[in-house]
Amino acid sequence: MVAAAGGASDTGGVKPMAIAGRMVRERERLIGMLPEERAWRKQWLKDQELHHGPRKVPALELELNNPIKRFYRAPLDKVCNVLEPVLGFQRAFTVRYWTGKALLALTGIYAGAYYFKYNQNDWTRKGGWRVIHSRKACVPGDEGYPKVSDRSAPADYAARGFKQSPL
Repeated sequence: MVAAAGGASDTGGVKPMAIAGRMVRERERLIGMLPEERAWRKQWLKDQELHHGPRKVPALELELNNPIKRFYRAPLDKVCNVLEPVLGFQRAFTVRYWTGKALLALTGIYAGAYYFKYNQNDWTRKGGWRVIHSRKACVPGDEGYPKVSDRSAPADYAARGFKQSPL
């Protein structure tokens, strides 16, 4: 017998026993079943069902969720509790779940937009994202072809906004 992690066996020292019998395999059932075996199989499948759905135990919820988690979950939990009588638990929970995900995504988008708008890399700072805009493509047949670069002097390259500075 192979010992489980921690030195104890998975079965407490007792040899494991299959209670499903030979009917657990589909091939065995296809060979043919006696009426007694059919009744036994039906009862065995019925015994595998849980007699109750998931239960909500408030004391367990308090034990599993720390105060910080309960604090930030409280607003959407209130929304879920208001929607539950109207929509049912599963749909109310789905609305709660996707509302939270949408708010997190929106917060991320706003934070990224703020960062790109107010933390650009220019000549006054070393950090920040450097946003480079490419020239528009100009091919033969386009108006203004051949389009020459707007950079004419060496100081125009890598200026990082220095020429537009009011200083």
